[in-house]
Amino acid sequence: MKLDQSQAGPSQSGTPQSDLPQPGGPQASPPELGPPRHDPPRLSIVGDVSVDLVLGTLDGWPKIGTEQLLPRSELRAGGSAANAALAARHLGLSPHLIGAIGDDDLAQWLRLQLAGIRVELQTCASDTTVSVGLMHADGERTFLTSCGHLQHLTPSFVLEHLPQASPGSVALFTAPFLLPGLREDFSRLLAAAAAKGYQVALDTGWPSEGWTPQVHQEVEGWLAHCDHLLVNELEAMSIANGQDDGRDLEDSADVEDNRDLELAVRRVARLLKPGALLIVKLGVAGALGHLDGQSIRYASEAACEIFDTVGAGDSFNTGYLAARLSQTSTNHANLRDALAAGCRTATAILPRFPRKSIAAGELSHCLQPQS
Repeated sequence: MKLDQSQAGPSQSGTPQSDLPQPGGPQASPPELGPPRHDPPRLSIVGDVSVDLVLGTLDGWPKIGTEQLLPRSELRAGGSAANAALAARHLGLSPHLIGAIGDDDLAQWLRLQLAGIRVELQTCASDTTVSVGLMHADGERTFLTSCGHLQHLTPSFVLEHLPQASPGSVALFTAPFLLPGLREDFSRLLAAAAAKGYQVALDTGWPSEGWTPQVHQEVEGWLAHCDHLLVNELEAMSIANGQDDGRDLEDSADVEDNRDLELAVRRVARLLKPGALLIVKLGVAGALGHLDGQSIRYASEAACEIFDTVGAGDSFNTGYLAARLSQTSTNHANLRDALAAGCRTATAILPRFPRKSIAAGELSHCLQPQS
């Protein structure tokens, strides 16, 4: 994708949009000299922002042409990026969210749901993307999502609103497969964020076309820029299956062979930059972290009955990264603390329904180290 002014969407701020830096070309200007600054580390989140309608619980699919009443529902801000930013607000943080909205009434409603969060949202000439999440009685979920404005978020808008980083800052990128405008130039976008001084964190999500050889090659280019890769178990296994070392991994949504998972972790870790952290989210079983050739697991505490599991991984991502922001070094003890913070954050958020009942800062205890 060639980035130029004719392709860039309208900027919410109205300021000119800049192109991505070319490899070997000039980078962002250094900060002006002056008194030393001690800004706190920043958490910027770049990705999908949309409207979610969560409904449940559904026992089997109703017959076509009929109507079925469901006892629970909530209309709220959604998308992986918005879920992560809202989790940060629940933890008492001040996140920076960069994404896009449509140009309809839902877009204005969506802005109101993000109160207290610094937002930079590109207004696109499109309806706002809406996702209907159906909760099934067996705990599974079905999502029906419109294309909408997510098709139009541009790299130029992102970089225009992603400032030079203060020390220790992290930029979390979410759902590139849902954002074709970013996906076409995603590797250079990640490189540009790193050039601005950010640790790059990535949650890949799942490609709608599946893990084809072309997708594997594409994703490998992304991973080379990552300081933190945050994926679930099936995503880790799928990425690893693109690395041929003579052994096939079990392609199953329920991976029970820990040896296969460990092999997958080692394969994926080789694709990351030196010193990067690979985080594998294991659902109710907790999380696994891999650093410098060694893996550690954190077993999550049992949660009470959960109706709404939407955003579980996004909540974990925020808790994990928030803990990392407060740490001055990377070692296995600090990694375990960050895994624990991620699990505690997800465990605290998921049982709450509706989510709008969670006050800003109410869950700050999730970031306190365990004794």
